[in-house]
Amino acid sequence: MSTPPLPADLLPRRSALQHMALGFGGLALNSLLAGQSQASAGVSPQALFPARARRIIFLFMHGGPSHVDLFDHKPKLTEHNGQPLPFPERKVQFAKRGNLLKPPWPLRQVGQCGHWMSELWQHLPEVADELCMLHSVCETNVSHGGACMKIHTGDEALLRPSMGAWVNYGLGSENNNLPGFVTICPTSLHGGANNFGPAFLPAEFGGVPLGTPGYPNTPAKDARFHYTTNARIDPGQQALQLALLRRMHQRDAATVSAEAGARLEDRLRSFELAFRMQMAAPEATDLSTESKATRKLYGLDDPRTANFARECILARRMAERGVRFIQVSHAHSLKFNNEQWDQHSHLEKGHSMNVGQIDKPITGLILDLRARGLLEDTLVLWGGEFGRTPTTQQGNGPVGRDHHPDGFTMWMAGAGVRGGLRYGKTDEFGYHAVENRMTIHDLHATI
Repeated sequence: MSTPPLPADLLPRRSALQHMALGFGGLALNSLLAGQSQASAGVSPQALFPARARRIIFLFMHGGPSHVDLFDHKPKLTEHNGQPLPFPERKVQFAKRGNLLKPPWPLRQVGQCGHWMSELWQHLPEVADELCMLHSVCETNVSHGGACMKIHTGDEALLRPSMGAWVNYGLGSENNNLPGFVTICPTSLHGGANNFGPAFLPAEFGGVPLGTPGYPNTPAKDARFHYTTNARIDPGQQALQLALLRRMHQRDAATVSAEAGARLEDRLRSFELAFRMQMAAPEATDLSTESKATRKLYGLDDPRTANFARECILARRMAERGVRFIQVSHAHSLKFNNEQWDQHSHLEKGHSMNVGQIDKPITGLILDLRARGLLEDTLVLWGGEFGRTPTTQQGNGPVGRDHHPDGFTMWMAGAGVRGGLRYGKTDEFGYHAVENRMTIHDLHATI
């Protein structure tokens, strides 16, 4: 059964001046129209360097993975293990630091490109040549709250739209029955809803949670879109209700302030989207149709990887159905030492557990996107809000590392990214970004 459409004359209309002539919307429209003109004129698209990315999957590692233990090979850490850092530490620190600490696991080169990866990664080397390593990301906040806000919105304190909201605003969803921006199993900590919010953009461009934001965050098997079912009123009656609401809104538009009218329009559009999602969302989130081979590829049937595997499969399904920005969060589903990647102590135990949970699902996601032809125009981004210090943290039990925003690693894959490239560099101890420094604003501009 299909959802009854709203009457044509009552469908929501966007202001042409607001959403087409201004900002990213105008740029997107110009690009589309220009592409049509160039195609009709026989202009080669290769000569114009067209954008490849049509959607983004952000694999967010909440808490701060350790770059020097996972991807950024620094022989000096082993050579000078246990010795003091030979230059001054940053003045603003989250916790008291100790001496240099070598990685608990050896790093080895993988793929034809020779990316360095910890031996913890047993599956990711299979797709090493698809990855572009960004070894010089820097300039986030030293605390989780500010750093999470910075990496999601570009600002540590002021309320700015999240990058998913900007992408959604600029390009819109390709599926009118699903949100343009979905965040899967988000946490409620360190910025909470502001990390996927629209701020001063219209509310419809913010992220829609699949799973209730919380601490710990919702297990993926229980993740649902809220307010998309109505057992009391059938779809035909709902369509009539929404049509009446829109008619009343249009009737009263001249009697309310512009600000109040905009808020009412945002609320009404959210009702209409929820109405349309009643049929689309259950199908999009139903994993029972996935083959045994796909379930095995992601590790869905392994208790250790099942939770994040489900999130990654959901992300691929959203990407297939035209969602522009999908965020997948690895955080707090299994509490360990307060936060998933935040190993102020128990570094060896914590990072071993974390990599074990995500290694196969992430590799499966990239292989699956590639097999389906989606990797060509899907940008995959992996990383946390900062890295971890090359030094130990003092006085906190078994050895760990402190927060480190001065130089850390993220990676990208797909959508025309140069696989196998290593961009940027930290110093010989992995402390400061010293070559091709990539600030968070640079990262956002690249995306």
